[in-house]
Amino acid sequence: MKSLINGRLILPDARGNFQICAGCLTFDEKIISIGEPVDGAEIIDAENHFVSPGFINIHIHGAAGVDTMDDDIGALKKFAEFLPRGGVTSFLPTTMTMPLEKIYRALERIRVGKNFSRGAKILGAHVEGPFISKKFKGAQAEENILPADFSLIKNFVDVIKIITVAPEVSGAEFIDRCRAENIVVSIGHSAATYEEATAAIARGANHITHLFNAQTGFHHRKPGVVGAALDSSSTVELITDNVHVHPAAQRIVAKVKPRNEIILITDSCRACGVGDGVSELGGQKVFVEGNRATLADGTLVGSVAPMNNVVKNFRANTNWSVAEVVELVTKNPAVELKIFDRLGSLEVGKAADITLFDDDFNIKKTFIDGREATL
Repeated sequence: MKSLINGRLILPDARGNFQICAGCLTFDEKIISIGEPVDGAEIIDAENHFVSPGFINIHIHGAAGVDTMDDDIGALKKFAEFLPRGGVTSFLPTTMTMPLEKIYRALERIRVGKNFSRGAKILGAHVEGPFISKKFKGAQAEENILPADFSLIKNFVDVIKIITVAPEVSGAEFIDRCRAENIVVSIGHSAATYEEATAAIARGANHITHLFNAQTGFHHRKPGVVGAALDSSSTVELITDNVHVHPAAQRIVAKVKPRNEIILITDSCRACGVGDGVSELGGQKVFVEGNRATLADGTLVGSVAPMNNVVKNFRANTNWSVAEVVELVTKNPAVELKIFDRLGSLEVGKAADITLFDDDFNIKKTFIDGREATL
C-alpha cells in the first residue's frame, strides 16, 4: 500500500469535471482512499507534481522501433513497456491496411497481450482499415483495401474495440453488425460527402478517426466529413503534434466541440522515441526528420510524438486548464470504450493507473495497477 503526498491531484468534482485538489492518494492495485495518509502505507512524495489518471491512447501504431503489425509477440511487449514513459497506462494497439492474414495474426497477438503483466495495459485493438477509401488511403497500401464484410472480422469481436471505415464503402449493415458487438465504428480514410457521413453518424458510426487527416475537408458548399464531425455529437480524435493539425484548427475544434467529444491521440509509428532516419510503416519506407514522418512521396504518416507532448501542445494551443486537457486522454476515451467504471479517473475502487508530471508535462512517475513502471 502506498500513499502519494504533496501532489496536485486531478480529481472529478460533483459534476464529473476534473479539477486540481490538494490531498493524499492511497492505493494498492486499486485506489483505496483520497484524503489523509493511511497508517502503514509507504509514503511517496509527489513533489508538487500533477497526479493524474493514467493516460489512455486509443490510436497508436508503434513506438520504440516496433509496430503492432510486427510478427513478433516480443515487439508487442516492448511496445507496451515503452509507453509509460509518455504517461500512458493503457492503449489500443492499432493495425493497418495489410493482407488479411497479417491483420489476423496481429489481432491474435493483441488477444494474448491483454494478459501481459508488465507495461501499459492492452485494452484491445483499433483496426484501421482495410475497409477504407482508395482516394483517401493516406499511408495505407491500396492493394490491400477491401470492401467491408463483417464476416472477415467476426472471429475477433472480443478483441476489436474500434474499427475505422469509410462509410461510403462500408454500408449500413456493416455498421449495424459492429455496433451490435459493441465495437466503436469510426469514420476515417473516407471520401464521404457531408450527407453520407451524417447518415453514418446517425446510424452509429459516431467516432471520427484523426479529424482533418485522410478525409473530405470542410468547404462552405461541401462540408464533407469534417463538417459532419463538427456539426454532430460525434467524438473526434485529434493528433495534436502540431504537424497533422495546425494549432488554429485545434483551437477551432476546442471552440466548436464540447469537451467530452474530443480525444487526443498520437497515431505514432515505430519511429516514435527513436529519432531521425529511415523507418518503416506497413512495408513502406518512412523518412523521419524532427517531428515529421513521411513516405518517399511526401505523404504524412503517423506522428512521432509521445502522449505527454500532444497533451502539452493542445493545452498551449487552446489555453485550456491542465485538468480540462487531461480529461481528453483519460475520462473521454474510458467513457467511449465503456470502461469508465474501472479506468479514466482517480476515484476509490478504480484501478491505480496513475501518472505524475510536472508543469511542462514531463513524466515523473507512472503506476499501473499500483506498480511503478520503469521510465
